[in-house]
Amino acid sequence: MARILETTVELKSSPGKFLDMFVGKQQFEISSVCPSYVQGCELREGEMGQVGSIVVWRYVHGKWGGKNDDGDDRLNRSGEQPDHVQVTSKEGDVGSVAHWHFQYVKLNEKVADPESLLQFAIEVSKEIDAHLFSW
Repeated sequence: MARILETTVELKSSPGKFLDMFVGKQQFEISSVCPSYVQGCELREGEMGQVGSIVVWRYVHGKWGGKNDDGDDRLNRSGEQPDHVQVTSKEGDVGSVAHWHFQYVKLNEKVADPESLLQFAIEVSKEIDAHLFSW
């Protein structure tokens, strides 16, 4: 049975700037913005920032005893947001809120939930936000 882990992160940057780091041509900059978490990404199919493109990310989560992973990110039909993060403007305030959600299936009950992905999302969000807000 599929399970979901979720977290939210308050950001100073706008939704557009934040998301451009994930779905726009700035994706290749993430490894220089947060090198302790993201080692790089590679365009596998399509055109960077275009609907239907496939980008493979090399990242580390679970920083303390971390795990190196490759993950692919397919742009959804609207091309505006990846499936695992929604970013919206704060109502009546400057900035935005990133809502991360990860769907997963446990092989068995002895396997721990991938809580390190939540911490990864929080830390990467904070580092990208600090970078964007410093412009």
